[in-house]
Amino acid sequence: MITAAQLRAARALLGIDQKTLASLAGVSVPTVQRMEASQGNVRGIVESLTRIIEALDRAGVEIISEGMVSSTGGRGVRLKSPDTPAPDKQEEAKNVGG
Repeated sequence: MITAAQLRAARALLGIDQKTLASLAGVSVPTVQRMEASQGNVRGIVESLTRIIEALDRAGVEIISEGMVSSTGGRGVRLKSPDTPAPDKQEEAKNVGG
């Protein structure tokens, strides 16, 4: 499952607007708008969501689910789990060589 935030981030990584994503996926712009406005997981027709995920994949974006390891090792972004504490500034300095 993909979240609305992942969908917006994927589009941003590609540098495309909603109209371009809709065209790449063969769905309407309002469909993309509704999906991006979802709270949490994207809501919509499974076929439309599948088309969007496939279009993002063809364009070079890998959607990474929670706990999933990226298979390609390319650059990207991932949200930390809300329960993952931020590293202590002193520990961070030690790791950098300070």
